[in-house]
Amino acid sequence: MLQQHNKGPAVNSAIRLAPLALLTVAVALALTPASTVDSAESQAALAPPESFAGIGDTAARSAALFTEAGKVLTLPRCVNCHPAGDRPLQGETGRLHQPPVERGVDGSGAASMRCSNCHKAKNFDPAGVPGNPHWHLAPREMAWQGKTVGEVCAQIKDPARNGDRSLPQILTHLADDPLVGWAWAPGFGREPAPGTQKQLAALIEAWIDTGAVCPK
Repeated sequence: MLQQHNKGPAVNSAIRLAPLALLTVAVALALTPASTVDSAESQAALAPPESFAGIGDTAARSAALFTEAGKVLTLPRCVNCHPAGDRPLQGETGRLHQPPVERGVDGSGAASMRCSNCHKAKNFDPAGVPGNPHWHLAPREMAWQGKTVGEVCAQIKDPARNGDRSLPQILTHLADDPLVGWAWAPGFGREPAPGTQKQLAALIEAWIDTGAVCPK
């Protein structure tokens, strides 16, 4: 009969504690916010323009390029600041902003409650308050809430509804505006926009170069 040998107090304690350590790791992973776990996946979720080269019809390729860019433009990070009404939206579900602030005459809040009262130059993550030096609502004519990707596309092309910008100016706005760039660094607990601002700009540039055709 084989004899069981005592491995010593330290070894036996380590063996007994191993399942507890594994349980601790499992609990930590379970409690990790989904935005943290999925951030790497979100960051790689935009297809590059060259991946659409197989679409022989130029108009169809152009529409497909904007549809890919629409993954950013229709995300809550963007839509929440392009609301259909005069109040900004919050969260992944687009609930009305609390406290109940208003657009104001310049999109930066009413005189008694300016956006900058709470939204400072950068995110204040201990309280979950997003921040940017230019925090404000998009103009009413640039409302995207409740619209399809094709409707947003038509709006972006229309100077009467895009801030009187040409397509090259739209490209510059999406590529360089730091408030647009905030969508990729929205702070703890918020899902960042897919890809990067540079990748979005590449898709929009390719869309313009192929005729700026909107998806149906």
